[in-house]
Amino acid sequence: MACKHRDEPPQKISKLAIAAETEEDRYDTKTEVRCYDCGVEDVDKTSGKLQAVVDGVMKASTFARQAEVKAWEQEFTPCEHTLCLEQEAARQIASQGIFWLQPVSGKEANKVADLGHCSMCDLKENLWLCLQCGNLGCGRAQFGGVGGNSHGLAHADQTAHPVAVKLGSITPEGTADIYCYQCNEERLDPDLAAHLAHWGINIAEREKTEKSLMEMQVEQNLRWEFSMTTEDGKELKPLFGEGFTGLKNLGNSCYMASILQCLFSLPTFRDRYYHPQDLPPISHTPAEDLETQLRKLADGLLSGRYSKPDTDVTVSEDTPEAPHQKGLAPAMLKHLVGRGHEEFSTMRQQDAFELLLHIFKLITRSSHPIPLQDPVKSFRFVMEQRLECLRCKKVRYRTDEQDNISIPVPVRRIPRSPIPSNQNNKNEKPKDEFEPVTLKECLDIFTSSELVELTCPSCSSKDGFTKRSLFKTFPATLAVNARRFELVNWVPTKIDVPVVVGDQAFDLKIYQSAGLQDGEEPLPEDSNVGATATAASFVPNEMALSQLEGMGFPRVRCEKALHATGNTDTDSAMNWLFAHMEDPDIDTPMDFSGGNTGAGTMADVASAESIEMLGAMGISPPQARKALKETGGDVNRALDWVFSHPDDQGDFGDEEAGSGAVQEEKEKEMAGSSEGPARFQLQSIVCHKGGSIHAGHYVAFIRKPIPGDSQDAWVLFNDEKVVNAVDVDEMKKFAYVYFFQRL
Repeated sequence: MACKHRDEPPQKISKLAIAAETEEDRYDTKTEVRCYDCGVEDVDKTSGKLQAVVDGVMKASTFARQAEVKAWEQEFTPCEHTLCLEQEAARQIASQGIFWLQPVSGKEANKVADLGHCSMCDLKENLWLCLQCGNLGCGRAQFGGVGGNSHGLAHADQTAHPVAVKLGSITPEGTADIYCYQCNEERLDPDLAAHLAHWGINIAEREKTEKSLMEMQVEQNLRWEFSMTTEDGKELKPLFGEGFTGLKNLGNSCYMASILQCLFSLPTFRDRYYHPQDLPPISHTPAEDLETQLRKLADGLLSGRYSKPDTDVTVSEDTPEAPHQKGLAPAMLKHLVGRGHEEFSTMRQQDAFELLLHIFKLITRSSHPIPLQDPVKSFRFVMEQRLECLRCKKVRYRTDEQDNISIPVPVRRIPRSPIPSNQNNKNEKPKDEFEPVTLKECLDIFTSSELVELTCPSCSSKDGFTKRSLFKTFPATLAVNARRFELVNWVPTKIDVPVVVGDQAFDLKIYQSAGLQDGEEPLPEDSNVGATATAASFVPNEMALSQLEGMGFPRVRCEKALHATGNTDTDSAMNWLFAHMEDPDIDTPMDFSGGNTGAGTMADVASAESIEMLGAMGISPPQARKALKETGGDVNRALDWVFSHPDDQGDFGDEEAGSGAVQEEKEKEMAGSSEGPARFQLQSIVCHKGGSIHAGHYVAFIRKPIPGDSQDAWVLFNDEKVVNAVDVDEMKKFAYVYFFQRL
């Protein structure tokens, strides 16, 4: 084998990828040219310019090819901290004492010495070098048993030194794991060789000795496996036919596959998009038409035409695994759903619940020709919030339309048993265990009363209010997100608290609001709860503000979060902050001054300029006025409000005061229904394995009839694998998203 001498250093690698299996890997391709005008079957491909046309068609970058190229890909970019790194004076690194360029026994020191150890413990692997001061610290514990005590992170917290490099990942080609603690992201250092040389490390003579973070993440994602066997070790029975079609993993796309499987198992989505007897929608750009792509997906998932055993798999005594299906590859839909979105347009793993809300928004914005209806309507309902002044006892009721709820999961750790000293492994942190909680307990907390610090506009009391939110109406399908997270080093970390959810139907009527009661005195409609009696300017909730600032969030961001979430509680504001971290104006101060006093404040937020701006987007003045009032005058939030409240006709103000038509519109039927029983039964769940929602693996479990069985059974959709599930009760305890169907 010949080796080519390389005179120049290779181009720095800024992109890592592990290629998924391509179509060329699975199929032998044969081309044949037919002319339908002439009726000729096998036209000579070498005639005229035909060969160039054939080559162009075969090499075209289709969506499938693009997905194959991007599978498991992650791109790294520099940041201000790597570009503007200022290193301290060069010195010998005390914790290792090896990176000298003077000869030692005729060899350079960095050729003969080991990596030393962490400056705070004895670990000699997973070591990170601070490029600013030269400190060596161990990293976090990693998947696969790689030890770590996070001393590199501790050093960064103590010194505010932002950039570190993983020593074992350095290669002669100039690549390495570079992490910026300020950005909390992997980064690229264009001057890595010079920055390492400052500490006596000759990058050209390094050898990679440990897996990179990217390699470990991909290995983790590939190895996450939900049980596909029974207790006695037998393979679970694969299912085929109508409604049992899997979705191929396009590279970190399991979060999308699990959500789509749950949605298209619902009658509203089937009725809206599955029309096998109809012709496809007419569109000049079908790849960019959401209606076309959802209809195509519905046909693929529900028709059963593609749900067949993979003929490339041969079953024998040596390969007892039952053949599964190849699965559909919804590359066009993934591209369309993610287009223009900062997260969903990438090939990284994402939050399945956030994708669900994004899909809801896209579907609601799209057109729905009569008699077809928006399937998201079946998820919509109304929550009613009740505020009561602790002093004067006057109340304020406010309704808000929603399409999901996020329930808090109480965390009660089980005390750990002492570990004998001879069995203590310093590199292995004991796993926390938690007491199980019931779904009812989570709903009780979600609907319980809480104290909020607001100023009463009626009696001017600063004693505060009690706040409670209950269901005003109920949806046909209830989407529930279980919030199993806590902050660890200011990073949301998933915790495995078991939530017990049974298959039996349960009644939500006990959580229904009764509305204004006899004897209750409402606060004046034109009063602004939370403002003083003489000024309607926004005043941040001091307790919530101090708590958020205590978590490390800047004051400007805290004020924005409280303003956007109703100025009531810390949890809502914190969730808003995590969702808007990347907003370009997140650090731009807002003008919270009320300007005018009294009732004029709420009218002022719906300025003519803002109404005109929303009108240019096709939103009517009444809708724009109502949206701006509901969102405090924020045009961007008002736009989202309009799309999430499509049936709200808006605020007509004084345009038609006294008009019976306006009054009728205002009293239009709310989303959901308050009539009849509110009995709900679990229909499907999305489960996740992994320490973070942005890594690991997602699958879906769906209750549905199976041919030959008299009762509905649970089916596991694990990418392209579709099997009759077992041990579902255990999986339900750790689900991330629940879908309940109203009976």
